[in-house]
This record gives sequence, structure tokens and C-alpha cells, in this order.
Amino acid sequence: MSSTTFSNTDTAGKPADPYTQVNKDTAVTTQEKIEDLDKFVGVCKFGMMTTRDQVSGKLVSRCMAVAAKENNGVDYLFFTNTESHKTDELKRDPHVNIAFLDASGQWASVAGTAGIETDRAVVKKHYSPTLKAWVGDLGDGTHDGSENDPRIAIIRVKMTTATYAITDRTIVGRVAEVAKGMVTGEQANVNKIREITEDEVKARRSAS
Repeated sequence: MSSTTFSNTDTAGKPADPYTQVNKDTAVTTQEKIEDLDKFVGVCKFGMMTTRDQVSGKLVSRCMAVAAKENNGVDYLFFTNTESHKTDELKRDPHVNIAFLDASGQWASVAGTAGIETDRAVVKKHYSPTLKAWVGDLGDGTHDGSENDPRIAIIRVKMTTATYAITDRTIVGRVAEVAKGMVTGEQANVNKIREITEDEVKARRSAS
């Protein structure tokens, strides 16, 4: 079997991926990185959670709403129906990715591990009556969509690492940057790409 690589080593001393090179933001503190990510996730609220199907092995995603955040914004809570496929998927493989995106093109990718929390005190703390619309009332007095419904549980995602891109430029400013790049061949500087390492996440969590 032949192998194919995509390494473009001969680029006349210039970065082969200039977008990342130009837009990567390293002059920022860990606290600012995590707080800005926390703010962005709070505004987006909805993210696509990716898990691995236990039968086919395929990656699958579904839209999930952040119910709460813990440990200085590095751990996320999501409500789930314990009878759903994702619950079984997480039991077999707890690794997840959650992707957030807004209409302006700002985005975040959060990698982590997930566990299922069935403690009723935790469920009741974050419960919302809107959950009833998703799980329904089965009419048996138990599975009624209330905070006591045993089907309602929480997925707790513990962040491992994160990468995100935000901007402080206006739409007009970003368009102007792209237009300049089309004329000059220079990579447009439109985002602040930031990476949060595993060590930074651990330090933030331990400080909570």
C-alpha cells in the first residue's frame, strides 16, 4: 500500500499554513483565554456534541444545550434522556468533542471526557420545565418529564483541551481584510485563534 503525505516542505521559507500563522493569538493569559471561551460558549449556548456509535464505530453529532458550567468554566453540563443512544455511546467511549459556531464565523472546539450523572440533587439544581417537551409524559406517574423523572440525567463533560477563534473586528473590517488579501496575496488577519492546553485546564479546575 502506498502512502501519501501532504507536507509542503519547500515553501521558500514561508509558512505553508499562513492563516494559522497570522491569526494565532499567543499574547494572552490563561485566565483571559478561558474566560473568553466561557463567554463565547455562554452566548452560543447550543453546541454539536460528537460521540462514537457503539455498533458502527462511526462518529455522530447532535445539538445539545449547555445547562450549566462548573469549575471556573472548564466543565459543561448537559441534560440527557438516559434511554437515548448517546448515553450508551458514552458508556462505551467517554471521549467527546463539542463544537460551537456563531453566525459571524467565530467558533470553538472543546475536547473532553463525559460521564453520566443521575444524582437527583444535581438534576433538580439545573432542571428546567422545558425538558418535559423533550422527554414527554408517559402517563404512569413516574416518567412524567418532571425533575423526579428517572430518565432525566446530566452529561458532565470535563474539558481536556480547547481551540477557538474569536474576533474583535467588525464585519466591515473583516471584509476589508479579506479583500486586501485577495489583492496582495497576504493572509487575512481576521480572527484570534487560541489554544487551551491540558495543563491550563487542570490548573483552572484545581483553582475552583
